[in-house]
Formats: sequence, C-alpha cells, structure tokens
Amino acid sequence: MFHTRRLGAVAVAALVALTAAACSSDSASDDSASTTGTDSTAASSDEGAWPRTVEHELGSTEIDAEPLRIVSTSVTLTGILLSMDAPVVASAATTPAAANQDTGFFDWWADVAVDRDVEVLYQNLEFDEEAVIAADPDLIVVSTTGADSTADQYDALSDIAPTIGIDYSTSDWQDVATELGAAIGMEDEAQATIDAFDAHVAEVADSITVPEGTVNAVVFNGSSGDTAFAKPDGSHGTLLTALGFDVVGADDSLDTSDQARNDFAFVSLENTVQALTADTVLIISGGDDKAEALQAEPVLANAPAVQSGQVYALGEDSFRIDYYSGTEIADTIAQLFG
Repeated sequence: MFHTRRLGAVAVAALVALTAAACSSDSASDDSASTTGTDSTAASSDEGAWPRTVEHELGSTEIDAEPLRIVSTSVTLTGILLSMDAPVVASAATTPAAANQDTGFFDWWADVAVDRDVEVLYQNLEFDEEAVIAADPDLIVVSTTGADSTADQYDALSDIAPTIGIDYSTSDWQDVATELGAAIGMEDEAQATIDAFDAHVAEVADSITVPEGTVNAVVFNGSSGDTAFAKPDGSHGTLLTALGFDVVGADDSLDTSDQARNDFAFVSLENTVQALTADTVLIISGGDDKAEALQAEPVLANAPAVQSGQVYALGEDSFRIDYYSGTEIADTIAQLFG
C-alpha cells in the first residue's frame, strides 16, 4: 500500500484535485477538475533565480525572493501545494467535521496539513481579510474560479503581499502543480510529486485485472439531481485510462449543462439509462450506499452493469482529484480489482 498521507515531495524524490456532494450542472463547476491546461501562470526568470515575475490569470506579479510563508485562499490549491512540500502556513477551509479534524480542510489531506501546522485562515469559505494580514504571508495564492475563488479581492490581497491567481478549472492537478512550482521556485519538487504519482498509478495498473468491456464513471445523485458522467479526457477519465479502463462518457446530446466542460457531462435521471451503457460502472463521490442506490433505481434496472452487478464505489473522496485523492482512488481500484 502506498501511504501518501505522510509522504511529501521531498520523500517522494528520494523514492523515485468544495465538497463532493455539491455536484450538479449548476454547482459542479465550483467543485471539479478538468484536463485542458492553459499554463497561464509562468515565471519569466530561470529556475532558482530571484526576483522573478509571474504572469498569471489576474495579472503580473513580481516575487522578490523564494516564498517561505505561503497563504492559500483556495482550499483546492492548498492540497496541491502540500503535495509538493510548499511552505504553506495558512489556508482557507470549508466546513469543519470529524473527518477533517474539525479544520474544514479537505478530508484527504487534512492530517497532512495538521502535521505541518498549517493554520486555518477562515472556515466555510467566508473570506476574512484581517486573517490574511495576521498570517503574515510573503506570497498569497488564490483561485480565479470555483466556490473558493477570491479573485474579487485580488487588489486588496496584493496590498498585503505578492498575489498570484490560478484557474484550476481548466487544468489537471499535475499542470497546476507545474505552474505553482514555476512560480515559487519548486519546479523539481513539483515534478518529483508528479513522477511519484505516475509511477504509483503504473504500479497499480500492472497489479490489477480490469473487467472486460467499457466503464462509465459517474456521480449518481438519484432523483435529487443530474447524473454526472466523467468524460474520457477529463481528470477521472484520464486517471482511469492510465489504470487500464476503457472509459466511455455520455452522448453530447444528453448533456444538460450550458457550459463547455471537459470533465463531466450532466444527464437527467430519465436519460441516464441511455448513457449508462458500459459493462462496469464506477461510482465517484460515494461509498457502497451510492452503488446500492444506483442498482436499486427502477429506471436503471436494465443497464448492463446493473444486470451483471458490476457497480463499484470509488469512495467519498473521489470527486476532486489531486495527488492525495488521486492516490486514494488508485488504491481503491487496487483493492477492488487486485
């Protein structure tokens, strides 16, 4: 078993992505990752050279020296920073719960943040400028998209410390890690993390027997919302393909979303039966209860995977993919099909 919750990028180098339940055609754009990177953040200086000027989504920022106190107002970006051992001292958070040690950090890396003494900047994504000032950052990292975006506060944050904006909605976590590494002088650490992740995925792929036929990977909301079908070229599709699965999505004609998306297609329950055609179904953002609910849904009774009983859950932490949750998904696949 690959134990990532205690493994930072430095150790990785030696060895070698807001809540999931908020997924719907209206809200999932705030809580998802996709895979068409734009590399909008770039450092103009050579690796290791300071100062450097970073061109990013919100403008151009000069960073005088290697950051030692990074504050993240994006809980999504914090996990990526932690995976490369960036010096994060404080981060925005979502809702506190026992699963995240009452921090509000994402469950799959909350213990890493606690171990590294990362302070909660503010919870429930309720922006607090005074808290940012009190954290005494030498660099602030913000998201330009999603529920954790503080792009509207960019000018105020820039008055506190150099601030860079990242759009994580158009890139997978590996691309974002590369962008952040170039901005903060941790290019090697970012690449080491990516290489370790890819190596682990390849190891899992070699150890499992993938079910024959195709696979649908879906977020199933029953009658309370659309079913989200992972697209083959999205973050989930790419990861599952690397693990050896033949991922198929929903036909574009069934997609109810009015956004151009690369990660998920959203399909009404009535039309889900037309899209749920794969031999195997993997449930994203849910446990066995979600898998059982899909199999018990009357309108889906004739779906091939329901008929054969090949419906499997990837776990509660499987919606947003970063280094930590992506590794959890790979490990879950290893347990299911190893």
